[in-house]
Parts: sequence; structure tokens; C-alpha cells
Amino acid sequence: MAGLLGGLPDAVLSVAYLVAATLFILGLREMTHPRTAMRGNLISAAGMLLAVGITVLWFEILSPLVLFAALLVGAAIGTWLATSVETTQMPQLVGLFNGFGGGASALVAGAELIDLFGAGGAAKVAAYDVTGAAAVAGVVGAVTFTGSLVAAGKLHGYVEAPIRYPGEQTVKAGVLLVCVAVAAVLVGRPAGVAGALTADWVPAYWGLLVAASVLGVLLVVPIGGADMPVVIALLNSLSGLAAATTGFVLDNSVLIIAGTLVGASGMILTTIMCRAMNRSLRNVLVGGLGDTRAGDVADIYEGNIMSTSPEEVAMLLETARRVVIVPGYGMAVGQAQHAVAELAAMLGEAGVEVAFGIHPVAGRMPGHMNVLLAEADVPYEQMEELEAVNPTFADTDVVIVTGANDVVNPTALSDEPSPIQGMPILRVWEADVVVINKRSLSHGYAGIPNPLFTYDNTYMLFGDARESMQALANEYKATR
Repeated sequence: MAGLLGGLPDAVLSVAYLVAATLFILGLREMTHPRTAMRGNLISAAGMLLAVGITVLWFEILSPLVLFAALLVGAAIGTWLATSVETTQMPQLVGLFNGFGGGASALVAGAELIDLFGAGGAAKVAAYDVTGAAAVAGVVGAVTFTGSLVAAGKLHGYVEAPIRYPGEQTVKAGVLLVCVAVAAVLVGRPAGVAGALTADWVPAYWGLLVAASVLGVLLVVPIGGADMPVVIALLNSLSGLAAATTGFVLDNSVLIIAGTLVGASGMILTTIMCRAMNRSLRNVLVGGLGDTRAGDVADIYEGNIMSTSPEEVAMLLETARRVVIVPGYGMAVGQAQHAVAELAAMLGEAGVEVAFGIHPVAGRMPGHMNVLLAEADVPYEQMEELEAVNPTFADTDVVIVTGANDVVNPTALSDEPSPIQGMPILRVWEADVVVINKRSLSHGYAGIPNPLFTYDNTYMLFGDARESMQALANEYKATR
């Protein structure tokens, strides 16, 4: 082998791939805890840099200068995104990353088919393992690409959520059957010389991508906003699956390992999200949560709402011994995490025990609230998951809910049919006093009213999350 790495033995490539795979595994392990997540991300990035660099140079895909230039451009784009995208837009960005990963896998698998079986290709006989893997990569990659674009559009408000139409399940099933049929044609073409396979295989693959792209759109458009954390986790898993199957097409072990790690971790996270909502993955994909719409909230809440002010809440906090803050998507939209962190810090300095109750599906992606609070330098030890914080509400003096709705809705515990029936929720009403900060009495993404607003120990603090929390922090500071 000529070129920059031409004098090295073949074992070097295998060792480099082994080191890269090890870095992926170590990085993924470090990402399991917020305190070490940044280090894990850097370790994984180093593994990917090694894998990409050794592959491109070993097989002489690009010259070292072009590779360096490409890495420089990519690093510049990544830095710009990291510094310019608001934390409230991170779910959309993650969705786009998932989509681009799936789309890239589908295109690379197609390019390899052309290289192997197109005019002048090296393969003289149909390789069913390669075409089978390419078919899977094409379907999963295309579904991930268009589905992620729709998901990002929903999260950003560009796409109505959800979009329902008569016979939608039949339409989706029909498109899926088209994908299966085209994939069967792709995999089952008879063997022949390479030059004759161009007309048989390559157009079939691009037809498969078109059908799968339509399927990706159809799968995501009926899904409501409340299910977006599950959808983001699922699409992340699918992007890993697409990468792994593309690895089989290329016979590239490090791509298989990386894709498998992403796919497996994404599916585990999807399962956790489904359990947190007490819903099956099938039920999520069928769509509908967020499709219902509450009636006139004035009829439901009229005469039963007790409103309060930052001054009154500050007086409640003066005598509190334990305070739990429950963040939601409204806190993200209002960019209130810094004001909330300031209030929590002052409470801690005054000897008050402070905790943050984090629901697994609060926000628009898994871990959304944890990211926002970490950005505001809230100690990781104060962030308590649902299972840990629920038993403590009975010993809590004040709960402040800022921007959350469905995750504290007691309707989930009712025997009455409801979109969130059976969903594990934060039992905030067991505390002595509950203060809910919302702009209005509007419903959450599940589209149902929240009877918690009418409880005897609940007070509504109406207003923008950042303005309200900052006003509360200022009032509490003035009482000290």
C-alpha cells in the first residue's frame, strides 16, 4: 500500500480501531453522570477523531491536507453551534444531529453499492449480505433523517403537532410494505456481471430511500409534543442502528461498534422514557398524546384559583426548612434557570434544605432540565430524580413549580380515562404549600386541565418564568 501510511503493517489499522472502540466505551461510561459527562464527550470525540483519521489516511480516501481542512471546517461549524444555539433549542439541535447521522449512513451505504456493483465495480456476483445490510441502512437512515427533521420542526414550532388524518395507520402500513418490497428487490436480484447490475440495483436503492423518507415523515407527524422526549431518544437509537449496518456494508469494525453503542444506549433511554410516561413504544408511534384539547379553562378553574405574588411567596420561604423546586419546559423557554439557581443558593445560605425534583420527561429531550440547571451552576447533588424526591414531599414545606404542568398533574392517578393515566408524576401536593409559576391557566402538551391548580394548598404565581423567579429572588434577598 502506497501513501502516508503505506509502510505500516496491517495490524496497525486493527489496533487503531481497537483503541478507538475502547475510547467510545470509556466515553459512554463517563457520560452516565453529569459531573463527568464533559470528560466523556471529549474522550469519545478523541476516539472518533482517531477512527476517522486512520480510515481516511489508510485507504487514501483524502490527502492529509484535505482531511485537515475538512476537520477544521467541521470544528468551526461545531464551535459556532455550541456557542450560538440557546439551551432552549438544544432538543432541536439534537434532533438534527440524529437526522444528519442517519442520512449520512444511508448515503454512504448507497455509495458503497455503486462502488461494488455499479458499472466498472469490483464485485462480479451479487453479495446478499452486503445488499441486505445496505437495505437496512437505507431504510433506517432515511426514516431517521426525515423523521428527525419533522421532530425538530415540531420542537421549533414550524410543524403543527400533531397532524392527524383519516386512515393514517393504513397509509403508514402501505408505505412500509413498499419499503419492504423494494428492499426485497434490492436484495434478491440475481447474480450477474458488475456492469449489468447498474440498472438493477442502484435505482432500486434510491427508490428505497424515497419510500423510507416518506415513511419517516408519516411516522412522526402524528406524534404530539408530550412524546417528543421519547421520539428524540428513539431517533438517536435509529441513527446508531443505521451507522452499524453501514459498518457491515463497508466491513468496518469501528463503525459497527460505534453504531451499536449508540443504538443500544438510545434504545435503553427510549425504554426508560416510555416507562416514565407509562406508555408503550407502539402507543407513542401510533401518536395522539397532545391531540386532545381542553375545554374552556374558565369553566373548570373559575372561582377555585388562589393567586399569589413574589412578596407573599418570599414570606413563605422565610420560615421554610425544606424547599423543592420542580422545573419544566416553561423555565427553559423563559431562560429562568439562573434566577432559580440564585434563589436556591440564597435559600441554602440561609440553612434551608433545597432540592430540585426532576421528572424524566420534563422538557423536550431526556436530561433537558439537568442541562439547564447545570448551566446555571446548580450542584448535581441537589438534582433528585422522581423516585428519590417523591417520598420527601410529605416533609417539604414549600414546593415551587416553575413552567411544569403535565408532570405534576394528579389526573395521572385517577381511574378516569386520560392521555396521561398511569404516568408516574411528581406528587407535589403532598407538601405543605405548592406555588405554581405559569403564564396562564393554559393546559400542557397532554391537552388536559390540571386539577392541582384548584387544590387548597396551591397558589398560582402568574407571569413569565424568568421575571417571576427573579422578582421572587429579589424579594427573598430583601427579607434577609
